[in-house]
Amino acid sequence: MMRILPDMTELTGAFPPQSRRLRLGIVGGGRISNTQAMAARLTDRWEIVAGALSSDPAKARARGASWHLAEARCYASFCEMARIESGRTDGVDAVMITTPNHVHYDAACAFLDVGIDVMCDKPLTNTVADARDLVRRTQETGCVFAVGYVMSCFPMIRQARDIVATGGVGRINQIHVEFMQDWMIPKDAGSADHVKWRLDPKKSGPTSCTGDIGTHAAHLASFVSGLELREIRAEFHVCGAPKPLEDTVFMATRFEGGIPGTLMATRLAPGNRAGLRLRVFGSEGGVEWDLECADTLKHSRFGDPDRILTRGHGHGISSDVEKLVRTGRGFPEGLIEAWGNLYTEFALAVAARRDGIEITHDWLEYPTVFDGAAGVDFVDAAVRSNRADGDWTAIDG
Repeated sequence: MMRILPDMTELTGAFPPQSRRLRLGIVGGGRISNTQAMAARLTDRWEIVAGALSSDPAKARARGASWHLAEARCYASFCEMARIESGRTDGVDAVMITTPNHVHYDAACAFLDVGIDVMCDKPLTNTVADARDLVRRTQETGCVFAVGYVMSCFPMIRQARDIVATGGVGRINQIHVEFMQDWMIPKDAGSADHVKWRLDPKKSGPTSCTGDIGTHAAHLASFVSGLELREIRAEFHVCGAPKPLEDTVFMATRFEGGIPGTLMATRLAPGNRAGLRLRVFGSEGGVEWDLECADTLKHSRFGDPDRILTRGHGHGISSDVEKLVRTGRGFPEGLIEAWGNLYTEFALAVAARRDGIEITHDWLEYPTVFDGAAGVDFVDAAVRSNRADGDWTAIDG
């Protein structure tokens, strides 16, 4: 069988080319699948060849046609898709799962069990038990399992992580993260088809805002700081029109070593659309990043003028970050490119597995099934803390 990656002795520097595009399947045909597919194609490392886009056979064929899929590879069942694709010589190398939350576990199991690598949206599952079972299955099968914490794939977030890891802020003493949106302000916002399931506990799980954007915030804080989140005090709120699940969450946080912080997330903040902001402060300085200004990173050293780093090549950007950069400084990159970075690293992990190449731990930094399980543990602790009137609650993991 032809190797996908060239012979490599060192997994360093620029990402290597592939001998062919990897074959990607889709489970779930909603809005996020279009975003991820666009990003996967951007990398030139994937081609989309199959999909389970509806449980209704006629709709599955019609939606598949809109994706330019062959009719024989438009499935009405992800179980059927996993069975048939795993038996084809040109079957999918991996699958993206972009369904509502309650389908993630069953779909992931179907593909892991036949040896197909998985990219799954977050939260990974709706229960801790299911998340831990996916970790077990991933380890037993040896499959690659990536999770859609795309915010960690912005180049300037990788730069922030590098600055913190190399002592650029000194000893971390506090971490603050928030994710503010405003799209749920209209009273009828919850009636849209793509929103209804997010407010249905049977599909979304025990949370809405917390499991959706709160997990992004929690993952980002740990990713950049390098510290595990250990304890939280959480309060859920419905600040807008009545709804069965929270639209806002406020948290006090404690990371390993007793490092304190805060985490806030809401969909009821007028004027905020993609208001994800991270601040990590230490004994000698700090880093600050804002999703709405994603190409820049503020790095402060106490007593010195602040530095504003901009995405590009050189000018203080580390070589590990440069390989995720597509355009020159001043020409903006955004969310699609960040998804592209995630799908690039996922592709290289899939290709390496199929070529029998052992990956060093620091070559690829895409979020894995372990990060997904940590997110489920975070949501579970938040639910327990809220039910206990905001008591400090340990994150089990």
